[in-house]
Amino acid sequence: MILTLVSLTAAALAVTPPAADSLINAPDRAWAVRLDAEVGFLAPLAHTIQFGHSGTKFDYVADGAQNVLFPVLRFDAGLDVGKRETFSLLYQPLDLRTEVVLHQDILVDTVTFQAGEPVDLRYGFSFWRATWLHELLPAPEREFSIGLALQLRDANISFTSADGTKRFVEHDVGPVPALAARLRLPVGKAGFVGAEATGIYAPIKYLNGSNVDVVGALLDTSVRGGFALPHGTDVFLCARYIGGGAEGTAKNSEAFGDGYTANWLHFATLSLGASLR
Repeated sequence: MILTLVSLTAAALAVTPPAADSLINAPDRAWAVRLDAEVGFLAPLAHTIQFGHSGTKFDYVADGAQNVLFPVLRFDAGLDVGKRETFSLLYQPLDLRTEVVLHQDILVDTVTFQAGEPVDLRYGFSFWRATWLHELLPAPEREFSIGLALQLRDANISFTSADGTKRFVEHDVGPVPALAARLRLPVGKAGFVGAEATGIYAPIKYLNGSNVDVVGALLDTSVRGGFALPHGTDVFLCARYIGGGAEGTAKNSEAFGDGYTANWLHFATLSLGASLR
């Protein structure tokens, strides 16, 4: 499929000269809109979680049936203001659901699931992200920008026995500030390569002013290559790494255990994307 897309794109470029006019942006306007969408698959490389100091460190890949590929989508809308400022909003849905028969007893917070018991697992960790980027080297077809991002996570995690008699659920919404950078370089007459990175590593209590002893990390980085088509459209192939997590004790009023959580993940995605700019 990728080879077919590349062949069709090359053929279109050979018969149609690139046009300066955009489908969505007027050439004399001081601002411009960018719209990006990606579709592909996600592969968990490593993923563990633990609830409670005495709880089991559960391996989602080895024991939770995350050793398969999951469909993934990604949507990004941006606003370029002048020649140097970009503001964007990203939505990344992540909702991995699997079914397993346990090979050993596990303790999830205060809930015990026995070996041989069928269990339904959900790991939902979708996020929204607002990003501001400042262009350091403004040029028509080149970009090198750095800036700041604020990510809002929406965690929905559950372990449920297949008969519904036992269940552990964890829901959490919270902001994560981060640094961001983006690069785009032309290749030949119509090709381009690019890279993006958003990330942070920090003790959370020093960021939010609380006394919660939690260490967190985030890294969302990618490389891509594609073709610039007529009328401000692009097609590209993107390889991405999404990783990070948090570890520490954050007691809340709804928790039954001691409030300790350790959640670390390493995901890789491969997607086809298209953009209007």
